[in-house]
Amino acid sequence: MKRRFPFLLLVAALFVAPARPQQRRAISAAQRQFLQKLAAAAIERTHHSVRYDPAYVRIPYPNGDVPADTGVCTDEIIRVYRAVGVDLQKEVHEDMLRNFSMYPNERRWHLTHADTNIDHRRVPNLMTFFARKGEALPTTTTAKDYAPGDLVTWDLGGNVPHIGIVVDRKSAQTRRYMVVHNIGKGPRMEDVLFNWRITGHYRYFGPRPSSSH
Repeated sequence: MKRRFPFLLLVAALFVAPARPQQRRAISAAQRQFLQKLAAAAIERTHHSVRYDPAYVRIPYPNGDVPADTGVCTDEIIRVYRAVGVDLQKEVHEDMLRNFSMYPNERRWHLTHADTNIDHRRVPNLMTFFARKGEALPTTTTAKDYAPGDLVTWDLGGNVPHIGIVVDRKSAQTRRYMVVHNIGKGPRMEDVLFNWRITGHYRYFGPRPSSSH
């Protein structure tokens, strides 16, 4: 199958409608600091050489990862969060165990149970998780609505999903915040916020105290 980019073949190419956006909430000083650390961790990822590889890989649980020199767009988000102490593999898996029907697995991949090797590496699953456990923010074409630490998902065309994270570095040309993402050439920081149709806009601060284990 030929595509414009070598995206994760294990991600089905069906579009998931984003959750209804919430009103943007005021954030605390601790949350603001968390977002700053998240953006810094994302920028640090751009110093790593990563070969785009969508292969299904069996990995440990929790804190499992595919080989450090491989990965796709979702793996960069997972690594960024892990750098600030949040294991998305564990958080996504535990929510899917309790709420499997809320996720698109049955509809998209005809699966009947959670899989710690791949579930957190699928963009539609992350969209569902961030909307459920974080905030689903408005999707607009106004640059100022997107802040460092925000997560953005796109439809690249043909219902191919993609995800990246906004960082606190601005483009010299547009003065927009740039995005760290992996679209086939490893983690890069680029001015691509409005290059494709935005399908989701999220903010996630990690597990809430009531859901910590």
